[in-house]
This record gives sequence, structure tokens and C-alpha cells, in this order.
Amino acid sequence: MRIASLHTYPVKGCHRLDHDEVGVEPWGLAGDRRWMVIDPDGVGITQRTVPTLALLSARPRPGYLAVRAPGRPDLEIAEPVDGPKEFVRVFRSKPHVPARLAPAMGWFSEFLGRPARLAWLGDPTARPIARHARESDRVSFADGYPLLLTNAASLAALNDWLLEDAAEPVPMTRFRPNVVVAGARPWAEDDWLGGRLRIGDVVFRAAKACDRCLVTTIDQETGSVGRQPLRALGQYRRFPDGLLFGMNLIPDIAPGDTGVLRVGHEVTFSFAGQVDHEGAVVRSAFRHSIMINARNSSSSLSAGTGRRSAGRSRRLQPRRSAPGRSRLTHRS
Repeated sequence: MRIASLHTYPVKGCHRLDHDEVGVEPWGLAGDRRWMVIDPDGVGITQRTVPTLALLSARPRPGYLAVRAPGRPDLEIAEPVDGPKEFVRVFRSKPHVPARLAPAMGWFSEFLGRPARLAWLGDPTARPIARHARESDRVSFADGYPLLLTNAASLAALNDWLLEDAAEPVPMTRFRPNVVVAGARPWAEDDWLGGRLRIGDVVFRAAKACDRCLVTTIDQETGSVGRQPLRALGQYRRFPDGLLFGMNLIPDIAPGDTGVLRVGHEVTFSFAGQVDHEGAVVRSAFRHSIMINARNSSSSLSAGTGRRSAGRSRRLQPRRSAPGRSRLTHRS
């Protein structure tokens, strides 16, 4: 199993940057989601409400951020080290985080067609991780965890389901991952919860399976909105924790230390070493839900529900539920 691709999103909700090599910091990949567009109340604006944000391109430079968007002039924004201080929230339900405002309100407001400001997380140690983490763990403006890892084989299985339902396959970009791995079996990530992944020389804790939201239905190249793959995830990947695809990771890096990830780096999984008690409890509950769903799946198959593809009949495949009942949760 190896890294197939690496990605960051300098402004929360913006178009991705692809990397051959990228640094790892305690709060995530270097340059990932240190900026966020906010509304007049200081709450983050994401693709959930403004899909056009997918067309915003941003690239961090030493001391500033370069941005561009269709119909707008290119802009360079200095890091507002001494800018106005504002307490912002990633979501309305999340705690406030101290940030600095950049003097680029008009540019973003005109691009998005609504009042908007740009906030910079000058102190990346300011935002604790709420659950399944240590007290010292921190995260940038990502939804909840420093990194998202996805599995190319799981996407292939999902696209098989889409094709069987006469829907178009989707690219991995819909899931906005930081790290994509190749060489694992489909849904292998279901078994990683609570364990450790060594990627190159960096160790990560597999903290929480990622529950998916309507951002997965947004074409990341055009900003257009559809119905898939969220509908298929609602049918085939529905768990008590949501519609799951991918695994949230926390770097096991001490404050002040860094690491490096490169495309092609080997990825290995182990439960060796200390496993946090909360992670072990979550893993146990998750596996219990997998067993229940697998029994339901087997019962349906034995009752004559028809042929299933190899991806659907796997041990880790949850029950099929009614279309259109997707639980909309978070990742951007």
C-alpha cells in the first residue's frame, strides 16, 4: 500500500492543490486550510451553501496567499499578522477560534455574490480537536481532524455501484482527501479505526471514519451540483455514524516537530503500541455496527434479493437502506 496522491486546500472549501511532496505539521499538512472565508457573523462559508467556492484557486507563498477566480483579477493577500482580531467559527455549532482578518472583503464578496471576509489562522495551535483525540491535539480550519485519507479501491467499489444503478462514476476529488492510498483492498480502512498508520516516517492515529455530506455531490471542476455519490453512500455505506467514506487521521507529531509525505511512500497499518482508550471503544462500537449490517446483508441475500456485486457482498458492507434518506454531515 502506497500514497497515490497528496492534496491540500489552502482556503477552506477552495479548489485543491496537488503535491508530489508536502510537509506534515501537528495540525495537518503544511498550508492546508489556514484560511477561511467567513460571513458577517464570523461563520465559515463552505461549498455546502456556496458551491461556487470550488472555483476559487489559492496558493500559499512565503508571507502571503495568491488567489484567483473566474471573472476576478488575480490577488495577492499578505498574511494579516497585525490585522483585526476576530473570533470565528468553522460551523455555527462549533466553538469560536481567534483569527486575523485580511483586507480583501470586496474581492470575495463580489466573487461569491454575498457579504464575505477572509480570515487567517495565525496561531494553528488555537483550535483543539473535539473528540477522539488527546488534549494536546490541534486542527486548522478543517471540519474536525487534521488529515483525511481515502482508499482508491473503495472508490472503485463505489463507482461499480454507481454504474450498476446507471449513474456516472465520480472522481476522488469529490471527497476532498489529503492523502489517497492505492494497493489496499476495498474498504480496508474500516479496520483501521483506533490503530496507527505509518506513512513514510510519520505515524498517524486513525481517529474517526469520515461521514460525508452534500459536498460530495459538487463537481470540483465546475461547481455544478448533482445527486451522486451521496445517494449511493446512503444505500450502501450507511452506519450509525453517518454515510462513511475515508478515515480521519491525527499526526503523532510533537509540537515543534514536522514530517514529510511523498507520493509513492509506503503506508503500513498496525495496532502495535499504545491505543487510546477512546479509540478502542469507538473501534469496538464501529465493528459491532459492521457485524449487524453484515448479518442484515446476508439475510437479504438469502431471502432472494438478487445478485450482488463482489463489493456489496463483502463482510464490511452495511445494509442497503431506502434511497434519499442520506444523513448530511461534514467534510469540506
